[in-house]
Amino acid sequence: MKAQMKHHRNLYIWLGCVTVFLAAYFLLRQSRPLMNALTRWVTTPFKSLMSHLCSAVDVSVAEVIYLSLIAGAIFYVAGILRRFFTRGSDKWELLGRFVLTAVCFVLTVYAGFCLLWGVNYHTDTFQDRSGIAARQGSPAELRSLTERFAVELAEAADDVPRDEDGVFSADRRAILAAAPAVMADAFDTFPCLRMDDVTPKAFVCSRAMTAMDFTGFYFPFTGEANLNMDCPAAFLPSTAIHEMAHQRQIALEQECNFVAVAVCCRSDDPVFRYSGLLMGYVHLAGALYEVDPEAYWEIASALPEGVRADIRANNAYWDAHHTRFTDTSQKAYDSFIKSNGDPNGVRSYGMVVDLLLAYYG
Repeated sequence: MKAQMKHHRNLYIWLGCVTVFLAAYFLLRQSRPLMNALTRWVTTPFKSLMSHLCSAVDVSVAEVIYLSLIAGAIFYVAGILRRFFTRGSDKWELLGRFVLTAVCFVLTVYAGFCLLWGVNYHTDTFQDRSGIAARQGSPAELRSLTERFAVELAEAADDVPRDEDGVFSADRRAILAAAPAVMADAFDTFPCLRMDDVTPKAFVCSRAMTAMDFTGFYFPFTGEANLNMDCPAAFLPSTAIHEMAHQRQIALEQECNFVAVAVCCRSDDPVFRYSGLLMGYVHLAGALYEVDPEAYWEIASALPEGVRADIRANNAYWDAHHTRFTDTSQKAYDSFIKSNGDPNGVRSYGMVVDLLLAYYG
């Protein structure tokens, strides 16, 4: 009995400490100088150390952690259920302790994400650090830039390997291996991106990532950039740079998309250049369609078959794997982004157009 009371007391102390930490975080995150100092001196060095330690193995340590947690949770819940149905009068106490433990665990993980990732929503942004400020452009400017990307994309389409169906087919592992060098080539243009990189990780359970509508994700606990290796490869190079941008403490998705396009488009590697142009074109063309559908169709119809094949393959893949779980996971991610101070949520992905107009316009 005394051991149980001590266990309960420890859980309440744990819960109290996590609650105090979260309250302090939500209160202090409004201080940008404090958040800048925290990321510079604490979280960034920690994540850089973790990413280099994890680079010693080829597998994604983040994936190992996720799978271990899932397996551990299954065995733990199964054990609790077995004890619940075989215990006597104290089974409700057992259930209460289980709920309290689960709440403590979830809040602790959330607190870790807030410390290692959430703070980046309240530090200097990529725009602050680079001096490139997003701006809205006129429909004429949007059409002109979309045409420019379409022309360069058409020229680059013949420089990448394709399969018998004419779809982009560059080696995925080679793409990940080349990503650090491609990023390093952009350091002179974007000094704020300078960092000692490690190779992004291939996620073995990529179908699970697809089910959640993710092409990649950054895991702050290990500092790893993880990539979906199952979806069409045409966007993999630019997605790899996108996730590596997150390693630079760039939280906003539209800024990471811009970094992916800008870094890839200036690369001498034809695979990365094509992928960057493709990502940029897709964003620009989507925005153009909203304001001038006729101009959109005029530009889109002039694209070579290889580009259209890549866009069709990508759309078909994601349409085929769209489920209710996809919507649920995206809503959860949207809520997480908004809880960390970005009111645009997942919609912020579309704002990359304003950055492209500012930089290339």
